[in-house]
Order: sequence, then structure tokens, then C-alpha cells
Amino acid sequence: MSTENLPQSPEQPPRKPRVAVVFGGRSSEHGISMVTAGAVLRAVDRTKYDVLPIGITREGRWVLTADDPERMTISERRTPDVAELAESSEGGVILPLDPADREVVYSEPGSVPKALGEVDVVFPMLHGPYGEDGTLQGLLELSGVPYVGSGVLASAVGQDKEYMKRVLTSFGLPVGPYVVIRPREWEQDESAARKKIIDFAGEHGWPLFVKPARAGSSIGITKVEDLSGLDEAIAAAQHHDPKILVEALLRGREIECGVLEFEDGPRASVPAEIPPVQSHAYYDFEAKYIDSTPGIVPAPLTPEQTAEIRRLAVEAFEAASCEGLVRADFFLTEDGEFVINEINTMPGFTPISMYPKMWEATGVPYPELVDRLIQAALRRSTGLR
Repeated sequence: MSTENLPQSPEQPPRKPRVAVVFGGRSSEHGISMVTAGAVLRAVDRTKYDVLPIGITREGRWVLTADDPERMTISERRTPDVAELAESSEGGVILPLDPADREVVYSEPGSVPKALGEVDVVFPMLHGPYGEDGTLQGLLELSGVPYVGSGVLASAVGQDKEYMKRVLTSFGLPVGPYVVIRPREWEQDESAARKKIIDFAGEHGWPLFVKPARAGSSIGITKVEDLSGLDEAIAAAQHHDPKILVEALLRGREIECGVLEFEDGPRASVPAEIPPVQSHAYYDFEAKYIDSTPGIVPAPLTPEQTAEIRRLAVEAFEAASCEGLVRADFFLTEDGEFVINEINTMPGFTPISMYPKMWEATGVPYPELVDRLIQAALRRSTGLR
């Protein structure tokens, strides 16, 4: 029998790629991670992608949350919390452990687990330990799920400021003077560890910056003017990380530069300058996120200086084997030299964050920036590359 005249079933339209936006987490940057994710949720092209918001509570539970970016903002000088958006106080999200299966499952006590569908790419909007440091990236590698941003090694190097500086130095990039106090040093002989910092101050002078070695968003950092403030600064840093980093003051201008992975490789944005903050001792957490201190984009540099910082930013990206994106932070010293302070493998994406502002000034608006990052992740394979 001929089927020529029988009604044909319409072809199903191709499924849109599904993006799981993961945010929150166990670090002290939980709230800022949510603000960042809220901005991304607003910007994702819903005609092009399906979106699944997944929050990680401060205790580490993965939960389904409301797709409500308006509730993921700083309000009355307070950052949001995943628990406030969780759809259940008991249910949890389970990622696939079989690389051949990308289906995400939601499980709640007393209920049959519910399949949430396949996830094609994860956008991990996590800052700090247990998310930005390679731990989540390793989990996603085991699951075989592509993700936005750097892999395990680059994420770990980018999070640990000591090893970041060691890697950058090994590639010939200029870094400022620093000293590290590891947990075992402090536990075995506090006096010797403290003397190590005092000797460093004797060589490089006061003030010093005492900071957690593996934290971000300027949390736990203290500018120490003299010996009297040292112990309090050490305690503040150790509250966030038992390993601390002490840096000498570099006198000069703070300049930042974004790096983004294009189809033909990484490119640098126009740089931005962080001007001195009159109401704060330095560009700390409150200056960045609460008081929204504006940066200058593009930075007022000579064409030669702009070209140089863009070159150095891409070199830092390559030196640490980064992928997707990086914000590289520099000092332009009084003698006209650029010194790299750090790289950030998952910089802030809040509406006031410098990374998206720099790319907007370079000609890549926020929605296109988000799309480029997702597309770069979809192009890459998981595993060794």
C-alpha cells in the first residue's frame, strides 16, 4: 500500500540546549555568587536555551530554586541566600555519574525521584572554595557534562594565590613580593610564623595586606598599617582559610583586563581602572558590592600601555591553562611597569562587575558575552584536552 497520500507526522523541532546555572555554595562568597547568577539568568536568551537554576546551600545541599533573578540581588546592604529560593527544605538535585547519561534527577524523601531532563552544559556561577577551585569542575568531568570556564587545574591554580603567583612567575610574568604562612607553620610555632611576616615587613615596609590564600571578592583581607594590627589581621584571614598570604604594598594604579575565549583563541578586552576609594582603606568587599564604587572604563592609558596590559592578560590566561574567561588584575607601578596581582577564573558577573563592563566597552554586550561563554563550553569536550 502506498503511503504517498497518508498524512505525514510533523518533524519535531530540535531541542534547545539546556543550561544548568549553578550558584550559591559553601564558601563565604555564597551571596555574591547568587547576585552573579541572577544577572546571568536575566541575560540568557530563553529563545535559544532552556535554563535550569540549581542552588547549592551553605551546607552543600543541591536544590531546585525559583527562576526568579529579581530575588537574587543585594537588598538593604544584604546579599541573598539559596535557602530563601529553594523549592523544598528537604529535596535534592542529583547529577548523573555516568558520562553516557546527562539526565538530572530530583529526589525528595518519601517521593519517587523525578527526572528533570538532560543537561547539555553547566554554567557554574560559584566563587571561592567548593566551586571555583576545581572541585565542582572535577565532579562535572566525572559526569561528562561540559561547563563554562576553566578546567580542574586552572581553576585550582587560580583559586590558590600562592600557586597562581608561582605559575605566573615561572612563565616570566611579573608579580609583587609576597610571603605565605601555611597552616602547619602556624600550628607548630606561631612565634616563628609571626616573625616570618615581621621580617618580610622589615624588608618591604608597612603597610602590608594580609589575606586568605584561597578566597576572593576581597573577603577576609586587611590592610595592616603597623605591627599592632597584625594579629587581628591574621585571625580575620584565617577565619576564611587556614593558609594566609601576605603581600607588600605596591604603589601605583589598579588596572584590570578581561580575557574571553573566541573561536580563534583568547582575546583581551579594553582595560579598566579602579580609582582610589576615599571612604575605604582599599577596594574591599563593601566598596565593590555594597557601595558599588565605579571603575573607569576604558582605563586612561597610553595606546602602548593598553596594548601591553592586553598582551600580559592573554599570557596569564595561557600560562595557567585557562579556558572560557579570566579577569586579570594588575598594578601599574609608579615607574611605569605592570605587575600582575592575580587572575580570577570566574569573575563577578553582577550588573556592576568590571568583567562584563570591560567587554561591553570592547563591543561585546552582556547577553552576547553570556552566549559566547555557553557556546565556548559546548564546543569543548570533557576529559583531557
